[in-house]
Amino acid sequence: MVAESFSPSDLKTILHSKRANIFYLEYCRVMQKDGRVLYLTEAKKENQYFNIPIANTTVLLLGNGTSITQAAMRMLSQAGVLVGFSGGGGTPLYMANNVEHAIEWMTPQSEYRPTEYLQGWMRFWFDDAKRLAAGKQIQTARIEYLKRVWQKDGDLKQNGFNFNDTSIQAALKTFTTRTEQAKKQSDLLLTEAQLTKVLYKFAANNTKLDGFTRQHQSTDLANDFLNHGNYLAYGLAACTLWVLGIPHGFAVMHGKTRRGALIFDIADLIKDAIVLPWAFICAKENATEQEFRQQILQAFTDHKALDYMFEQVKAIALQGSQDKGANFE
Repeated sequence: MVAESFSPSDLKTILHSKRANIFYLEYCRVMQKDGRVLYLTEAKKENQYFNIPIANTTVLLLGNGTSITQAAMRMLSQAGVLVGFSGGGGTPLYMANNVEHAIEWMTPQSEYRPTEYLQGWMRFWFDDAKRLAAGKQIQTARIEYLKRVWQKDGDLKQNGFNFNDTSIQAALKTFTTRTEQAKKQSDLLLTEAQLTKVLYKFAANNTKLDGFTRQHQSTDLANDFLNHGNYLAYGLAACTLWVLGIPHGFAVMHGKTRRGALIFDIADLIKDAIVLPWAFICAKENATEQEFRQQILQAFTDHKALDYMFEQVKAIALQGSQDKGANFE
């Protein structure tokens, strides 16, 4: 068979941090055919096949009405693609193991990835003070990324997302002060929640979505898009951690008792900068789920979101080490 001519190394020629694609599929069958991974849709008159460029893909989300073959999973694993099962529109994310409110992915199994990032993470993780310091680093990097994106993105500026707005600057000043003064992880989470509340209010005012309230089980577009975009960010975070070999349970902010909590920590790096504003803008424009998803994925690419995640996680893992780490991300 043609498929047998490929080796895992052949399919990993594109570093994960440089890959462009996240796919969400529904009402189709994913399969291997002639050495490629395809998805099959059933039309009225004929079936249609579409190629999935697995060597340039980070995450595959399978929504309603999907199935996948063992052969396709083998090739996705060889290419290092993370696979997750979800509900319609990419949320909620279902799991291989049904653990309520956890984020888990079906990850490719490779026991030959370098371990320096895991070892670096473990060097500080069991020390409460150092783990708190790592949480503060993530929060600081989160604001740096928001500044970078909002100052650069002309479309966001046109929609009123001005980084230099007085209310934003005041909120960030308070956030920075409280983050520096935090004594425990719960302090960081409270400070984060306070900033996010200000950002929601700012975004709702900009987009004239009066009376907005953040509700994870809501049916209004802004909340739906926030949920959807956050899950896409979780996919990038899960990919980052898998490639670097750091288990998802070693969180620095969202709590040591939540499975997959480190994914929440890393996704926080990009959510406020990209997902939050575009969720409100697309809701104002009454966009479809597909239009919103395309906008978010394009913004991830334009602003090198995955690159930024890798940079920050590697920096935290290797701080104090002379080793720059293997270039396999």
